[in-house]
Amino acid sequence: MINNIDTEILKLSKQADKELEEYYKKIDDICLINSSRILSAFIDNQVSYSDFADINGYGNFDSGRDKLEKIFAYVLGCEDALVRPHIMSGTTAIYLTFSALLKHGETLLSITGSPYDSLQETIGIIGNSSQSLKANGIKYEQIDLLNDDFDYEKIIKYLKEKNIKVIEIQRSRGYSSRASLNINKIEKVINCIRSVNKEVIIMVDNCYGELVEEKEPGHVGADILVGSLMKNLGGGVASSGGYVAGRKDLIEMVAERLSAPGIGKEQGANFNLNNSYFKGIYMAPNAVKNALKTAIFTAYLLEKLGYKNISPRFNEKRTDIIQTVNLENKENLVTFAQGLQSSSPIDSYVKVEAAPMPGYPFDEVMACGSFTQGSTIELSGDAPVVEPYTFYMQGGLTFEYGKLSILSTLSKLKKKANHQ
Repeated sequence: MINNIDTEILKLSKQADKELEEYYKKIDDICLINSSRILSAFIDNQVSYSDFADINGYGNFDSGRDKLEKIFAYVLGCEDALVRPHIMSGTTAIYLTFSALLKHGETLLSITGSPYDSLQETIGIIGNSSQSLKANGIKYEQIDLLNDDFDYEKIIKYLKEKNIKVIEIQRSRGYSSRASLNINKIEKVINCIRSVNKEVIIMVDNCYGELVEEKEPGHVGADILVGSLMKNLGGGVASSGGYVAGRKDLIEMVAERLSAPGIGKEQGANFNLNNSYFKGIYMAPNAVKNALKTAIFTAYLLEKLGYKNISPRFNEKRTDIIQTVNLENKENLVTFAQGLQSSSPIDSYVKVEAAPMPGYPFDEVMACGSFTQGSTIELSGDAPVVEPYTFYMQGGLTFEYGKLSILSTLSKLKKKANHQ
């Protein structure tokens, strides 16, 4: 494969290895801190081989499942957690949480502007689903970000004038041009909210951000967090599932919504997935580290090749694993996705084309040649096929495979440009 890489791009790769050493070192340091926290959680909870046993049926008395949820809670800075295969995606985790915490007539307020595309029908901003929050009498309002930060003045005004039940913070950018929100900014806005209202529930959509920094939103006062195990905390090992972590009383509400009132967390078989969930969170710091290195490497090469509007830039602080680049036109967008797919270990022969996708308002282009379908801790990427044709890339289980894939993809993109 190395023989098919453009010589200029290969030269840039060697240059990157030298110039990015200090950035890689910072990522290694954070990986060690998070690994220490996770290892301590395993030891403190006395995880044993018997915790991997297959508990079927109702899943009664599953000590492994209970220990797993204690580990997730500790790692995320929370009192309790729900980690289940029934939560099949980040969107499912968010909808489940909203449905548990919000009742008819109550208001959900997003303080990070418009939510991720797949949530818009869930909330009822678009579509006419009978199961959307809107259809069930829940009100929705939003406050846009101001220069990639929270609009503190407007948030305070809202909280003083309106009765808000749940505030949602989307840590990652979603399909938008704004920057993702780091833990310092999240902590600042939580303190701001609490200075005005101590009762409102603060929920953070933590997708793509876990273990990127030294702290999680739970460590800085968030009431409840949600995420997918096919992203960071699954470590590339978990084949499905999601989590909700937070205050004990709130987790009990979510658990009763998932199972039934009176049952809560006490039942729910994990379908012999305990082993992969334990192993996934154990491996997660290293998987996140490799994804971040792949993203920084990609940003560096794209900048040196003259691409504009790259975010984050290679030398900027990161709070999630997402890397974006504006590819200027549909042809470049599709070529980039095809390059990523063709250098993937699974389904490399598949030719990516733009197509409709359930839950999204525009045609999508997606590259995901992964061992787990839809896994985004594995090197993958997608984009709505609309201007400015921004590709959203994430993941990379090992830096070496990530590097090879990016070198191949950029070589294909350069070859296409030379033939135009």
